Amino acid sequence: MLSFIRHSARTDTPAPPLLIVHGLFGSARNWNAIAARLADGREVIAVDLRNHGASPWAPTHGYPDMAGDLAEVIGALGGRADVLGHSMGGKAAMWLALSEGALVDRLIVADIAPVAYAHDNAQHIRALQALDLAGLNGRAEADRRLAALVPDAALRAFFLQSLDLKADPPRWRLNLEVLEAEMPKIVGWPGIVAQFPGRTLFLSGAQSDYIRPEHRATILALFPAARFVRIPGAGHWLHADAPRAFEETVRVFLG
Repeated sequence: MLSFIRHSARTDTPAPPLLIVHGLFGSARNWNAIAARLADGREVIAVDLRNHGASPWAPTHGYPDMAGDLAEVIGALGGRADVLGHSMGGKAAMWLALSEGALVDRLIVADIAPVAYAHDNAQHIRALQALDLAGLNGRAEADRRLAALVPDAALRAFFLQSLDLKADPPRWRLNLEVLEAEMPKIVGWPGIVAQFPGRTLFLSGAQSDYIRPEHRATILALFPAARFVRIPGAGHWLHADAPRAFEETVRVFLG
């Protein structure tokens, strides 16, 4: 089963748990601050998807695979949950809701649509694979080395959260080989003839173009109860760009 971090509810509540599903190259730990704050009214579970973090590595990384993993976690939690997924995790959450809707109460999809995208993250994988891990003596040195391959400091900081410096030798907590091979599935969308009638929120960053006006017809065909909210000043990583606005929007929707 997937590895996960459990944030216990700080008050007694009849609300179902909230399952948080990270995006590509992410992990449950990336969501610690937001998960802890949202746990004021419910239990929050943040997972490491397959081939990420502390979860098992697998030879495939398609959305039916990831949705099956999430279904197993929800089954262990009691059989029903609210689900929040960002980017790749949002697609996995959508597939879960469409294929096993009885497990999902309310669905929040953060800055992704059920469509295939033209962009490719293979260049990031090649950069991580090219990083010289020999003799690393700390995160600052890793950042210095990675800067030659990834100029964006914020992106480097995000990637380096998945570098295990305590391992001997240091290693990535990412199955880079499989993620590279499965990239067409990750940026794609396999398509499914189904609907999820439950309450659904598509939450996007106002400075992101991942959810476009032309995507709305496709979204509403699959999620007829969908609502749309844009967070000002936020890009694709809207939960990092505007965490308080993100949390409050999620809280209002779930409330």
